[in-house]
Amino acid sequence: MAGLPLDTPDDLTLWYDEPATDWESQALPIGNGALGAMVFGGIRTERLQFNEKTLWSGGPGSRGGYDFGNGGTPRPDALAGVRRRLDRDTRMAPEEVAAELGRPKSGFGAYQPFGDLWLDLAHDGAAGGYRRELRLREAVARVCYTVDGVRHAREYLAAHPAGVIAGRISAGRAGAVSFTLRVTSPHPGARVGVAGGRLTLRGALEDNGLPYEAQVQVVAEGGTRTDGDGLITVTGADSVFLVVSASTGYAATYPAYRGDDPHAAVTAAVDRAVAQGYDALRAAHQDDHRELFDRVRLDLGQRTPSVPTDRLLAAYTGGPGADDRALEALLFAYGRYLLIASSRPGSLPANLQGVWNDSTSPPWSCDYHTNINLQMNYWPAEVTNLAETARPYDDFVTALVAPGEVTAREMFGAGGWVVHNETNPYGFTGVHDWATAFWFPEAAAWLTRQLYEHYLFSGDLRYLRETAYPVMKGAARFWLDTLHTDPRDGSLVVSPSYSPEQGDFSAGASMSQQIVRDLLTNVAEAAAALDVDPGFRTRVRETLERLDPGLRVGSWGQLQEWKADWDDPGNTHRHVSHLYALHPGRHVSPDSREGEAARVTLTARGDGGTGWSKAWKISFWARLLDGDHAHTMLREQLRRSTLDNLWDTHPPFQIDGNFGATAGIAEMLVQSRPGEIHVLPALPSAWRTGSVRGLRARGDVTVDAAWRDGAAERITVRVGRTGRIRLRSAAVAAGGRVLDGRGDDVGAHRRGHTLAWDATAGAAYTVVTEAGSGQSADGGSA
Repeated sequence: MAGLPLDTPDDLTLWYDEPATDWESQALPIGNGALGAMVFGGIRTERLQFNEKTLWSGGPGSRGGYDFGNGGTPRPDALAGVRRRLDRDTRMAPEEVAAELGRPKSGFGAYQPFGDLWLDLAHDGAAGGYRRELRLREAVARVCYTVDGVRHAREYLAAHPAGVIAGRISAGRAGAVSFTLRVTSPHPGARVGVAGGRLTLRGALEDNGLPYEAQVQVVAEGGTRTDGDGLITVTGADSVFLVVSASTGYAATYPAYRGDDPHAAVTAAVDRAVAQGYDALRAAHQDDHRELFDRVRLDLGQRTPSVPTDRLLAAYTGGPGADDRALEALLFAYGRYLLIASSRPGSLPANLQGVWNDSTSPPWSCDYHTNINLQMNYWPAEVTNLAETARPYDDFVTALVAPGEVTAREMFGAGGWVVHNETNPYGFTGVHDWATAFWFPEAAAWLTRQLYEHYLFSGDLRYLRETAYPVMKGAARFWLDTLHTDPRDGSLVVSPSYSPEQGDFSAGASMSQQIVRDLLTNVAEAAAALDVDPGFRTRVRETLERLDPGLRVGSWGQLQEWKADWDDPGNTHRHVSHLYALHPGRHVSPDSREGEAARVTLTARGDGGTGWSKAWKISFWARLLDGDHAHTMLREQLRRSTLDNLWDTHPPFQIDGNFGATAGIAEMLVQSRPGEIHVLPALPSAWRTGSVRGLRARGDVTVDAAWRDGAAERITVRVGRTGRIRLRSAAVAAGGRVLDGRGDDVGAHRRGHTLAWDATAGAAYTVVTEAGSGQSADGGSA
């Protein structure tokens, strides 16, 4: 089928000239945080597969029993036995440790699909001029085509303000809209009823009895609407307005995780949306979406693609062409779109697949993996100006504290709280028995980093006091109670520790040490900022002095993965977790000995891996100020780990790679720490000229930048808090001035690549530089 000429208002549109036939690689996602749907765009039969994020099997009431992963009797003695073995033998096989400390999963459950809406359309002739698209700026999916000279169009959106999925079906001729709507469910016992043009799907999951309900209201303009047995038929309408809402009896309250029956809430949501009408609902949806989405714009010198997105992807090389830049800019924007669509206040955070899932037995249960995946989902939240999308993450992590305190007490005999390798919406904080992926008590410490980052970006002391600090302190208390004295050198280490998915168990694996050091450093800073807990701060400081930092340069110049020099230079495993201190941590700088060792490690590991791994490597190389190698990883992700609908693939589909890639692109353009902003730190040679608007820097600063021939020529920072600003950019070395909003020179102090001045809250400052001639951005080639 021939595609229509591109008529979208900008280049941020995924579009295709055929209907989708595959859920994972072709269908297009819409979502409002709690609800998600996949649009297939069929001609004679349309399919909308939909989800609601709290529809989970397992947990309390599960037929298999549920114990939060703790199980059996308290096990500090078993833990002590493993520690003694490691003190004596240095290492243990994962299977040996799992036999001592693991236990089979019971009642963990899995994220469930809700159902499918089907529109059986009354088309007889052949279709032409087909186009299926997802407009990222509008958060609207559209399908249009012509049959027998009549233009047919369908439009779908997932509105956060209204809490519904809505659609409009229309045609270019009056009375030309006719179809039958039906719904199917993958869950035994689901019941379907129809009354007053409203279809209701209701049931309870067999495994745990969780009640669920969805309602679909059909509002026809013109023609007739007929209720049938589980069906609604529309004949000869001018247009039709569809409203879908769904919910369950889940509540995020430990230990029962049960709330009200969903019927009343679903009914009210549909009623309100219908009363609002499609046009008003759509306008409110777009205002809400664009208030978030339009904060950031990226121009890489792209042009509006003239080919469908799947062909744009197939032709991508990462070379100098404008089409390649268009795909890279589209991927960046898509990550921001997906985060808005899958993580909004009032529901659970984005899981391994965001909010989308079509299987009752999804990969990895479509759960919350906390050894990187959940954390990576939120890497774009602060830097790409979407802080509100992290509120579900904050709520989720906070809700893990209560069950995590039980696990800390029963498994470790410790205070504070803990969670291991993976969790679910039912407070699973214990372990299972998959030998190479069951033990990761550092997860809680890593989870708190995102909360502290929000404070660093915003400077919000109330948030730090009420939300972040209590959770951070609890995670730190756990480690103050459980760190082990290493008989080899007397330092404090994590024991047992395991570098994700490879090697043996040991004491003091590098990633474990780096994460604990990061947490203790952050919590000490937080307590000082709040001026609280002096005794606790002293204990943290004393612990940090004894803590093994997990940073050693090995025999072949690598950053060691373990405390002992066991690294194999031929190892190309996708996990490079022991570079945590480089990113997302902050204890390795690019010009340090450890920074050079990180470069040696990354070079040895190579540019392969799965989607999320390549995404992480974008940020690793960006932190090393190597823009061209960061771009190489972006290229590899697009060429080998991206599906036709631009979803990341592990394989199978995992959304963390999308979020990690978007965050990595931002890291190439702006890096920061409180009081210092590095603009264009890792600009690749492929991005010769361009601009970005609206990225965020730590210290409550918003950054715009424009560059030409690889060097910044104009930088604007909007400052949220009064204080000293230090701005670093390679172009500053050639000269630069800082102008305030009146155009007056503020008399900034320049030293090398850095300008420093005293900034006032609410003010904007423009740094005007003399654009370099091919000069690189502090180490990246240009």
